[in-house]
Amino acid sequence: MDKVLDMFAKRQRRLILFTLQDGATKHESDFVFRGTDSTDDPHLQLIHTHLPKLAEAGYIEWHRETGEVSKGPRYDEIEPLLDLIDNHADELPSNWP
Repeated sequence: MDKVLDMFAKRQRRLILFTLQDGATKHESDFVFRGTDSTDDPHLQLIHTHLPKLAEAGYIEWHRETGEVSKGPRYDEIEPLLDLIDNHADELPSNWP
């Protein structure tokens, strides 16, 4: 559970995971969101921190050469939590996901 909650600790990672719910393959440029957790360059944070961390956990598959991102082999482990958050969005703070 600690590992899962660590993945949800940063808003940008939550948004990446939510964006992949539809099952479509995305490009890493789709995940450069405004209002990220850091004042650092969002793209650098994405490719040096968030995508590698999610890929290492198995929640996403990230192909650095092409920039393609898709659900990883362990995505189904966190999908119930994503559904729970989505189903109770009206009860969560306004900065969620």
